[in-house]
Amino acid sequence: VSWDMAQEYLKKLNAKSGQQYRLLSEAEWEYAARAGTTTPFHTGKTITPEQANFDGNYTYSGSAKGVYRAKTVKVRSFDANAFGLYDMNGNVWEWVQDVWHDDYTGAPTDGTAWEAGGDSSRRVLRGGSWIIIPGYLRSADRFRYSPVIRVNAFGFRIARTFSL
Repeated sequence: VSWDMAQEYLKKLNAKSGQQYRLLSEAEWEYAARAGTTTPFHTGKTITPEQANFDGNYTYSGSAKGVYRAKTVKVRSFDANAFGLYDMNGNVWEWVQDVWHDDYTGAPTDGTAWEAGGDSSRRVLRGGSWIIIPGYLRSADRFRYSPVIRVNAFGFRIARTFSL
């Protein structure tokens, strides 16, 4: 799925539902993935192929090698994090709303998407995927890609905006 395709889906969903759905901001995504932790993964200092879908031929920080499934797996194949969210790490990279910036200097401090400045020809992906080594699944890791390109290791997660 490309970022542009995700945006088109959201337009249709919003029109059909009368609700306001959107991609998460990069800050929201990391908060959700960490689920109250300060470690590289919500699972702790390591992550294994029994906890997420990635290339299990590789290890991180002393973890054991495991299976490499070489494809996406069914949602909820692994335990949820402490916030009850599934598949925040691995399976597919997840598009977020933000434009790519090399670092967080000048980023919004309220959790909103950072869409001004930066490299508007690239959008941000988080979470790693089935085809990648475990270091890229870290909650803090980020990746950039063209918003018009579809890749079978890219997906998205949506949030609903509520009005008070």
